[in-house]
Amino acid sequence: MKEPEAGQKAPFFEGNDQNGNKISLDDYKGKKLVLYFYPKDNTPGCTDEACNLRDNYNDLIEKGFAVVGISPDSDKSHQKFADKHNLPFPLIADPGKKIMSEYGTWGEKKMYGKSFTGVLRTTFIINEEGNIEEVIKKVDTKKHAEQIYKLYE
Repeated sequence: MKEPEAGQKAPFFEGNDQNGNKISLDDYKGKKLVLYFYPKDNTPGCTDEACNLRDNYNDLIEKGFAVVGISPDSDKSHQKFADKHNLPFPLIADPGKKIMSEYGTWGEKKMYGKSFTGVLRTTFIINEEGNIEEVIKKVDTKKHAEQIYKLYE
């Protein structure tokens, strides 16, 4: 499926987080949502991104943002990842890649001249009404919160 763009309605999603809680787009009505898709728990870039969002979490909350991460890892993997790095936000398990397909974040990638299918690291900023405000495709994993802040300066 094609990745939704800024100005479009955000596709509905629902899944279980690392604690077994059912999380959906409807839970974030009235808030800005940082919905970030990442390839794999406990890999260097994904850990940098999650920890940067963790380190800026209180500031993000103060600015009216909620944060949710999604990857194809299991809820058990998410639980270990969240516990190891003290992540304060939900991580949704999407092993069937249903949510990633809806958001166009599962697709062909190229690395070192080879093509393969995987998670396209992308962040969607969804507004209070459930519409996509911004799409970040070139995520700076070490300074992701700063990328988000710059969009709202």
